[in-house]
Amino acid sequence: MEGKRVLVTGGAGFIGSNLANHLAEENDVVAIDDLYLGTPENLDSSVEFHDVSVLDDDLPTEGVDVVFHLAALSSYKMHEEDPAKGARVNIEGFVNTVEQARNDGCDTVVYATTSSIYGSRTEPSPESMDVKARTGYEASKLARERYAEYFHHHYDMQLAGMRFFSVYQGFGGAEEHKGEFANTVAQFAHQIANGESPELFGDGSQTRDFTHVDDIVRGLEMAADERLQGIFNLGTGVSYDFNEMVGMINEVLGTDVDPVYIENPFEIYVHDTKADYSKMHEATGWEPEITFEKGVEKVCEPYLE
Repeated sequence: MEGKRVLVTGGAGFIGSNLANHLAEENDVVAIDDLYLGTPENLDSSVEFHDVSVLDDDLPTEGVDVVFHLAALSSYKMHEEDPAKGARVNIEGFVNTVEQARNDGCDTVVYATTSSIYGSRTEPSPESMDVKARTGYEASKLARERYAEYFHHHYDMQLAGMRFFSVYQGFGGAEEHKGEFANTVAQFAHQIANGESPELFGDGSQTRDFTHVDDIVRGLEMAADERLQGIFNLGTGVSYDFNEMVGMINEVLGTDVDPVYIENPFEIYVHDTKADYSKMHEATGWEPEITFEKGVEKVCEPYLE
């Protein structure tokens, strides 16, 4: 993508800032964020930043060619602390942003939904499988998908919903500001590098399809370039359990820090995830380029300098 005017909501957050900074190399990028979980320090000076909420009336959508809607209360815990606020931000904020962009002539939207609606699965999860809303967070993301169908059928817009799988980068990237909400790879690497034992729920056998943010950014850009419509997974198709992850971090850092096993405090918890990304590959040619082994090295790199 080049020569476009692009709006990134949640643009000062982890994924949003990585996307905004990447696109700003060849495009005119506007990032908006209410700074609930973002910081403008994540953004390059070439990105035009606005401290506004996706619920506001006068968003900077004029002249925008593509909207990347990433703003959300982006976890089960955040959403459950105030379910009504979660619904407003995740659903009303989506509708408000898309409607303002549509009124200003934009017909291409790429937005974040979630892979957690697949539940616990050790087999790859395709977009075609039946899904359920087990939490308010998942319900809000499914509502986005339904509203995207509405905008497509009623207004002939193109809206690609991207179901991310365990996106990570590390505290050396743009995750540090997220603290307890950062991906476990970033948190565990930071703890182990500082001689602290990471806490693993249960016996550490839970698995995740860890996907590096650079691969996510490429997927988002390709979805916009191809003006995709519908739902698409972004994940690697390979899962690792938390014990394996801790072992890999120790190996890269040259440390020998054992984890501590604790009881899982969450009543609702996805134990295993794995993506089937064949639909995205068939539509765009996208496939993950950063293996988890290489990704762990990238996460640990700053601690070895």
